[in-house]
Amino acid sequence: MKRCIRTLALAACATIFGSGAARAQPVASQLVASGFTRPVWVTAPRGDFNRLFVLEDHFRALSTDPWSGRIKVINLPSGAVNPTVYLSISGVASTGTGVYIEEQGLLGLAFHPNFLNNGYFYVHHTRGSDSAVLIERYRANPPYATSTTADPASLQVLMTLSHPQTNHNGGWMEFGADGYLYFSVGDGGNGQDTGTGHSAIGNAQDLTSPLGKILRIDVDGPDNIPGNADDADPNTGAPYRIPPGNPFSGTGQRKEIFSYGLRNPWRDTLDRLTGDMWIADVGQDTREEINIAPGNPAGRNYGWKCEEGFFCTGYPNCPTCPSIVPGTTQPIADYANAPNAAIPPFSNFTGCAIVGGCVYRGCAMPFLQGSYFFSDNCTPRIFAIRSNGTSVTEIIERTSQLGSFTNISSFGEDAAGEMYICSQPSSSNGLVHRIVPGTATPDCHHICGTADFNCDGDIGTDADIEAFFACLGGTCPQPPCFNSSDFNGDGDIGTDADIESFFRVLSGGAC
Repeated sequence: MKRCIRTLALAACATIFGSGAARAQPVASQLVASGFTRPVWVTAPRGDFNRLFVLEDHFRALSTDPWSGRIKVINLPSGAVNPTVYLSISGVASTGTGVYIEEQGLLGLAFHPNFLNNGYFYVHHTRGSDSAVLIERYRANPPYATSTTADPASLQVLMTLSHPQTNHNGGWMEFGADGYLYFSVGDGGNGQDTGTGHSAIGNAQDLTSPLGKILRIDVDGPDNIPGNADDADPNTGAPYRIPPGNPFSGTGQRKEIFSYGLRNPWRDTLDRLTGDMWIADVGQDTREEINIAPGNPAGRNYGWKCEEGFFCTGYPNCPTCPSIVPGTTQPIADYANAPNAAIPPFSNFTGCAIVGGCVYRGCAMPFLQGSYFFSDNCTPRIFAIRSNGTSVTEIIERTSQLGSFTNISSFGEDAAGEMYICSQPSSSNGLVHRIVPGTATPDCHHICGTADFNCDGDIGTDADIEAFFACLGGTCPQPPCFNSSDFNGDGDIGTDADIESFFRVLSGGAC
């Protein structure tokens, strides 16, 4: 499954067409489902437009029960929640029963790119007995595209990472366009990352430690098929392989490391169109930061514990301020922790723990294309920003349009690229809302707005271009995908304007 969405056609079109979006158009929020216990993530398999999967980080019916992380299923578009839990993982860790973001429990879920055919999915959780971070694989019961449960007996532990504290576990995981599995792990906690068991330079800067990192592994092996013998590394016996291009292979270095220098990345994302990685890293005392890696290059150092946002920490074993660690990647933006004074470009905003989101690549709101959403656990405010890869080029606060949320824990996407908000107004009534247009629009499958022309979940691929030109020739995909070549929705079918509009959207612009 080693694929690349940055096709030659996409790259060529990006040099021709601009974005030109009506970016300030209003949005709104729509309740999809309620009654969840501490929801912390929503996602869907590629090509599965009928379901949305919700993670509950820890749950127990009785005080004497062990804590379990649960996966539930929302049926789309009705919003009905399956009465049967899709999968329950017993023995997860819990930091308590408060309504704020929990740093332990079931934190991440990623479906194999070919899930609808092979049923494999992967989870990231913390273990109750010792707070270790576990990366595990499970398999759905067949038929995979409609099953209401997964098989607990299909469990395979891929990785067990010792974790010295209960906090800073990261939790995000996602398959990249290269077919490899990416996931985040926090720095191990314990305040400034200098306590017992920590490296003198901090776990995040220590390339022999997996903590404070983005890790990348190959779960398929050379045959690109999971679940057979060639998945395992013949040298180490690990049930996964190290992808070529992972940057570290020195003595003692963890070869799984893709990038490093992170404190507690709470929700990262890979842009479906560009492949860019966005990382929201929770700060310590001063700053919350947003990082972007255009093109997702390997080996980046994001600076913690010596840097927190654009701020030089001056912690022991760091360069003397105002110097920074040589070769570090600076964030595109940061904002202040309260009670520190607000700083540009968020001059009227402070928070306590950033909640990273997604880059909008859906169909219903073409004007939002390329907007990255984020919030903070200590405020109901929600922002949408754009970046040129090195700095923020646009900031639009969307709070008044979306409504006031209590304890936003996460953002997520469905298979069509539409965006959702998880919130926790109480521990037993977690909510999932969808971001929708603020004004009525036609059925998005019959208007311009997405380059996923064949509705396979991969946006802007050669297959989408082939499907578009096949449709121009009279052979269109079946609904709910585009069923005519009137891509721009003007009533004229298969015109030069439709072709121009399609390639404009391929390049990240609007119709």
